[in-house]
Amino acid sequence: MSMSSAQHIHSEFSDGILTLRINRPDKKNALNLAMYQALADGLTEADSDTEVRVILICGCDDCFTSGNDLADFLTTPPTGANSPVMQFLIAVSETRKPIVAAVNGLAVGVGVTMLLHCELVYAGSSATFQMPFVNLGLCPEAGSTLLLPRIMGHQRAAELLLLGEVFSSDKACAVGIVTAVCPDGDVLPTARNSALQLAAQPAAAVRLAKSLLKRDYAAELRETITEEGAQFMARLKSPEAAEALQAFMERRKPDFTKFD
Repeated sequence: MSMSSAQHIHSEFSDGILTLRINRPDKKNALNLAMYQALADGLTEADSDTEVRVILICGCDDCFTSGNDLADFLTTPPTGANSPVMQFLIAVSETRKPIVAAVNGLAVGVGVTMLLHCELVYAGSSATFQMPFVNLGLCPEAGSTLLLPRIMGHQRAAELLLLGEVFSSDKACAVGIVTAVCPDGDVLPTARNSALQLAAQPAAAVRLAKSLLKRDYAAELRETITEEGAQFMARLKSPEAAEALQAFMERRKPDFTKFD
């Protein structure tokens, strides 16, 4: 596999590692449909390429991803299982190769929930995390309503999903979203070093171990992602979401008191 570059998703292959870099710094790496499609395609191709032994996902030095590009999302919302968003969520959750993530700066929305499907996640000491789905009148996605309670228990998951507040990399590590916290400048080198260790392991044994780790909930995860996706698409048309997204665009506090 050779190095390639989409407009905002850069891919590079070396030493058995496919690196997918989210690179849209002027928009805080907000993901539009084209970027979702590029990520989905990169993951799918990596899974079938025998030269790729590990996938490494990273962003820029000061931002992993701020989540969905809301303007793009409202203009062309996902409409079904074949949408780029759903293709990405299925790909990242079902890829057989191990995934390592390096998180600097902001990780918002899907920037957090995609980490739940990674085997190893390294975050900078100043990285911040947030899952503001409910705040926007939407619902969680990427299988997070199944995986977060499994990882940290119902109450901690409810706190992060229902209040949607910003939390630190130390808290992300304490609740099990992040493997380890590093100095900001060491995040990508640390993640790549672990990716190199994985790439040196017996590839078939690594894939089998990953499959067995997920065996007892794999089918339920696919079902949850599908149900969350359907509910998310329905919520995009709800009055609450319209108010939340309009308030976000107008930089004001939303008013939900008029809705049941």
